Amino acid sequence: MGLLISLLITILVIGLVLYLVRMLPMDAQIKNIVQIIVIIIGIISLLRYLAVF
Repeated sequence: MGLLISLLITILVIGLVLYLVRMLPMDAQIKNIVQIIVIIIGIISLLRYLAVF
């Protein structure tokens, strides 16, 4: 049950950060780079919770 809660919280945090990045007044190219970085960090975090790493 703890694993499920951790996964859910991680997904919610990733979604919130991506939403906040979209709201920032930045150049579109920089915004895309930041979004890709957030997604990669999120995937690594999810894989860590699933004990892949």
